[in-house]
Amino acid sequence: MVSEQGQSTKNVCVIGAGPSGLVAARELRKEGHTAVVLEQNHDIGGQWLYEPNVEKEDPLGKNKFLDVHSSVYDSLRIVSPREIMGFTDFPFVSKKNRDTRRFPGHNELWLYLKDFCEYFGLKEMIRFNTRVEYVGMLDYGVFGKDLKWVVKSKEKKGEKRVEEVFDAVIVATGHYSQPRLPSIKGMDAWKRKQIHSHVYRVPEPFRNEVVVIVGNSLSGQDISMEIVKVAKEVYLSAKSLEVITEGLSKVISKHRNLHLYPQIQSLHEDGRVEFEDGSCVIADTIIYCTGYSYAFPFLDTKGIVGVDDNRVGPLFEHTFPPSLAPSLSFIGIPRKLIGFPFFESQAKWIAQVLSGKRELPSYDDMMLSIKEFYRSRELAGIPVSDTHDIANFEYCDKYADYSESPHLEEWRKQLCLSAIVNSFTNLETYRDSWDDGDDELLQQALQSPHFTQLGVQP
Repeated sequence: MVSEQGQSTKNVCVIGAGPSGLVAARELRKEGHTAVVLEQNHDIGGQWLYEPNVEKEDPLGKNKFLDVHSSVYDSLRIVSPREIMGFTDFPFVSKKNRDTRRFPGHNELWLYLKDFCEYFGLKEMIRFNTRVEYVGMLDYGVFGKDLKWVVKSKEKKGEKRVEEVFDAVIVATGHYSQPRLPSIKGMDAWKRKQIHSHVYRVPEPFRNEVVVIVGNSLSGQDISMEIVKVAKEVYLSAKSLEVITEGLSKVISKHRNLHLYPQIQSLHEDGRVEFEDGSCVIADTIIYCTGYSYAFPFLDTKGIVGVDDNRVGPLFEHTFPPSLAPSLSFIGIPRKLIGFPFFESQAKWIAQVLSGKRELPSYDDMMLSIKEFYRSRELAGIPVSDTHDIANFEYCDKYADYSESPHLEEWRKQLCLSAIVNSFTNLETYRDSWDDGDDELLQQALQSPHFTQLGVQP
């Protein structure tokens, strides 16, 4: 078996002090390990540490190491109600003189993470302004048993480089930073402004412009609704015009200068954007709201772990690479789930496996599980690029069982689904209005042990 017998303490490096890295630090310490968190920014928060200054970043995010980690824009509000988002033992309650909305702005979520960090005394474990440049194996042991990891880091503002050896490394660098771009004919020849939504912050630079927005995902819809108020014309280019939600249709019918178009066929040097139906517009700017790629530019596993069409693998349960487990693990790879409680169950499991409290299956069994998972996704017609999109509460509960973590409460699941359904129908207003069923669920939530455990009533 991969795991060692008996309790043991490890010296662990956690990369990233966002939600995943913070809860990893908390769980590692709870399990008796020594941990250091390396964070490239000046504060905690990861994606939620807003960075308004994006001038230094390549507009399409083509640099290997990005200057800007956060892709959060100024007006961004969370898409899930705050009640469902908190870690299991630290509810996301509204506080006096703060943003008390059920779907608050990004700064409120960052303040919640600051509160979490302070409450559990995690700051002393974090080394800020430290960029990890290299993570590699010191000795390649049998099935990871004797494996140690070399971590090379550099102070962001100085020249000081540090090389350290750890028993284990947890990668918690998030998945909303490295822009994923489409391949469009003429993209390199198009001389006007092209940016990825990673560097979008405010609508003002696009005043009186003709803007093409590629992708009608959450960010594509959000940014369209914002830019349409200042731009001359906005053309929203969607992969399929067949699956447009009622909510988006309402928004489009409300704004005379917002138009829905098919995918782009080609771009031309004179500024023309040609769509698949043969129509053309001359645009000033193209904004690619086309999502993000998993990227670990610092990680050298001798080709054992790779990213292929946005599938990170091979990973057992999206967490452990079988031949390097348990000394290398990942938190925060899965998408389309209630993030913070899931990251917490990942952190608990990793910490317990490292201490010997839990044991992983054999290498062969883990590889077989991965193969079967890939096959099931293929049979379901799910593209490789969506490998880590979970969208399944049963999976989250099954995963929680690995560390005997609590299952998601029923009210948490129902409030999550309700917000999604409401957004499909009322895209512009769902964050501020909901039906009576939500109010009942809300009462259940606020009276549950999750909210009453700290003796703080919201």
